Amino acid sequence: MLIQRGGLKVVAGLGISGVSAVNFLHEKGYRVAVTDSRAVPPGHNQIPADVQTSFGQFDQDLLLQAEEIIISPGLDPKQPEIQAAIDQGIPVVSEIQILRRMTDKPIVAITGSNAKSTVTTLIGLMAADAGVKVAVGGNLGRPALDLTNDDPDLYILELSSFQLETTSHLNAEVAVVLNISEDHLDRHGDMFGYHTAKHRIFQGVKKVVYNRDDSLTRPLVPDATPMQSFGLNAPDMNQFGVLRDLDGTIWLARGRERLLKSTDMYMQGLHNIANALACLALGEAISLPLDVMLETLKTFKGLEHRCEFVKEVQGVRYYNDSKGTNIGATLAALDGLGAAIESQGAKVAIILGGQGKGQDFKALRDSLSQYSKTAVLIGEDRLLIEEAIKDTTSILHAQSLKEAVMLCQQHTQSNDVVLLSPACASFDMFSGYPERGRQFVNLVNELN
Repeated sequence: MLIQRGGLKVVAGLGISGVSAVNFLHEKGYRVAVTDSRAVPPGHNQIPADVQTSFGQFDQDLLLQAEEIIISPGLDPKQPEIQAAIDQGIPVVSEIQILRRMTDKPIVAITGSNAKSTVTTLIGLMAADAGVKVAVGGNLGRPALDLTNDDPDLYILELSSFQLETTSHLNAEVAVVLNISEDHLDRHGDMFGYHTAKHRIFQGVKKVVYNRDDSLTRPLVPDATPMQSFGLNAPDMNQFGVLRDLDGTIWLARGRERLLKSTDMYMQGLHNIANALACLALGEAISLPLDVMLETLKTFKGLEHRCEFVKEVQGVRYYNDSKGTNIGATLAALDGLGAAIESQGAKVAIILGGQGKGQDFKALRDSLSQYSKTAVLIGEDRLLIEEAIKDTTSILHAQSLKEAVMLCQQHTQSNDVVLLSPACASFDMFSGYPERGRQFVNLVNELN
């Protein structure tokens, strides 16, 4: 039987991006309905009264009446009710797809397992400092469709693999996959599925930025597509990288040209140098002036919960990297800080643990052996982590974050670093990584 869809847009899953999609489509004059498995979904009171709602379970009949389904990033397209609609030929798209359809303004598209929020925020500041009317959001901060209210000349979007999974032909002005490491395998099935989702960002792209140090970030695109790279080695002509003086001074560089001493930035650690270089490459692709970008780099202090410097206590520096919810993020923080203090004979005391999301923690072994003096384990998967990292460093267990901080203080000395970078989700002990990070900051500020 032929289903008469009548142009109905059905939003599946409410929450922040769902509310944004409902309100945007309603304002544009579309017939809109919304369904959610939760009886009282977040944001249910922030949508127009004349929008049809069906809460408490995903409404199969409503979904099958849709001309198009706009899916919340948190909702797996393999959900049976969504799959049934796909089987009927009903398109399922992200709110990012709707944005692309509604604007011809250029988009800077940023994804990666780690650092995408830092890079998105920093390139947004660079563009604003250069006088560009820019709107920044997506997976970070404001939902993509809310950004249209700013009527910007440029969109800078942080995009997750979940958003990209249902986005086609983004046609970004410039796109980057910053890095790829194991994450969300419970959703994507395996690394191939995850990698494939991330690389959808390059469909129709005009210019590409990629990470020379991570071959998985380099896309297969037509030869005519301009490509620019960044990496933590000496760069080839016109590429971005690092030059080192004989005294150990590290310079951000473009080809042979030294641009900025790493010590002139608030952000420290090799991973943050890589983030800065990625921003310079993205900025060059959209013609931002180099001198403006370098000035922004000197003043940017980094993001909360992302290798955020908290305090120095008795010569030991404490860093809050609670946003380190996967192994790749934790490796970036551990390697970045560990390499910076190694020449002083200093080491890192790291707090690890929480919900491991099926990751293989053996990937931490080499870095722990090289840079860590102790690992304090917390959370529900701490025994699993201990088994994976045994014999790499001294291992301690803590029942609470307070005990973990206390143990770190006891096992460190001047010039050492204490790093909260759990490589895990936080929901076993906290409402989310922000609460975990705030609690850590408060505990550190009580030390003396």
